[in-house]
Amino acid sequence: MRKMKKRSFSELVNENKIEIMKDRGELERIERKLEEKHVKKAQ
Repeated sequence: MRKMKKRSFSELVNENKIEIMKDRGELERIERKLEEKHVKKAQ
């Protein structure tokens, strides 16, 4: 494991927010695909 420089709490929070925003976009895309599959099956 490489040693990371000590970061302030607010820096870590900001990094987490950025990661979550990226993941949220991906999650929404996946959810839409799943919904489309369920709609097709229901018809």
